[in-house]
Amino acid sequence: MSAQDSLDPKLRVRGATKIYSTASGDLLAIDRCSLDVHAGEIVAIVGPSGCGKTTLLWSMSGLHGLTAGDVLLDGRAITGPNPEIGMVFQDANLLPWRNLEANINFPFEIKGTKPDRLWIDELVHKVGLEGFGGRFPRELSGGMQQRAALVRALSFKPSVLLMDEPFGALDAFTREEMNRLVEEIWLETRTTIVLITHSIEEAIFMSDRVIVMSARPGRVANEYRVPFPRPRSLEIMATKEVFDLMNAIKLEIVGDQKSRFGHAASPVAQPAQ
Repeated sequence: MSAQDSLDPKLRVRGATKIYSTASGDLLAIDRCSLDVHAGEIVAIVGPSGCGKTTLLWSMSGLHGLTAGDVLLDGRAITGPNPEIGMVFQDANLLPWRNLEANINFPFEIKGTKPDRLWIDELVHKVGLEGFGGRFPRELSGGMQQRAALVRALSFKPSVLLMDEPFGALDAFTREEMNRLVEEIWLETRTTIVLITHSIEEAIFMSDRVIVMSARPGRVANEYRVPFPRPRSLEIMATKEVFDLMNAIKLEIVGDQKSRFGHAASPVAQPAQ
């Protein structure tokens, strides 16, 4: 990688705007969103419900076209699904009639390419699914299904991984376990990750930066750097500095919602520098 490559964003969003046509008229979901994500970085996107976080993420993946603006991967416009981009959805989306191994292999069958068995076996080992290759989704817990979805997304070694609230339906213990698993894999692979989450604590634990979006129409309202070292232990997450950052982000989101409905906004702490 050249010095210039390390400076240029891996993923660049410029003026992303999305309007949906509905029976009751046009709906402006996101409005002139711009942000950069650098190689090897984890960026979390948070904001009030309905602010367009998922619309923005799906636009990054090429699954949603934009009404205006661009998304660039390594300087090239994303105009559709891209083999360099992996995606983990809110639901595992495993095919119920295929066992775990066949579900992981499915993208390779679609593309007509040969899977890297050594890499997949390593991922399966990392996520604790060894010995479950013959099991069907109905025989797996929700956490195990999301582990399988994570393996499937990483199986073709994407340079960018997009995660759309992937652990929201899991219990608190399993969700924390999955967060630590993703961090462990990231520490080894340094895959660029963009994560959508409703949990501010999860955003701080996972990311290098937290992007806060405003209420609909979603705009990039603010950015907070997360300066804490990795791996992020329970001791780090229990510090006053983490609490203060969580509170600053929470106040910004709550304040934006109050402003939207005509109430006085709560004071917002200054973003971390």
